[in-house]
Amino acid sequence: MTQAGFDQVVTFLHAADLERTTHFYADLLDLPLVRDQATCRIFRAAPQAYLGFCTHLEAPHPQGVILTLVTADVDGWYARLKAGGVEFVQPPAHNPKYQITHCFFKDPDGHLLEIQRFDQPLE
Repeated sequence: MTQAGFDQVVTFLHAADLERTTHFYADLLDLPLVRDQATCRIFRAAPQAYLGFCTHLEAPHPQGVILTLVTADVDGWYARLKAGGVEFVQPPAHNPKYQITHCFFKDPDGHLLEIQRFDQPLE
């Protein structure tokens, strides 16, 4: 069987309040809003990777799910988000086991986000 591959990735999650979620992802994380479907909003996280937030989805238990945003500037994002009022679960730290530097925080709906830098980039 030949693998066709995929062109894009969209992860959809529940949002209790789309305005609050839009402020968090568009204003604090600086992700462009690429589609507003009234009950769903989709933001570009990377060239072909998107995060969608919908009010009609059931509120899941977000334990075990981590949205990871990869960047070379973990400390810069930490400072920017901290100045914007984001409370962090863990400040930037190096994790030698996984050879990464990362920090954790939650969005307004309790989804866990990680900003991460690989010691050796994936590509």
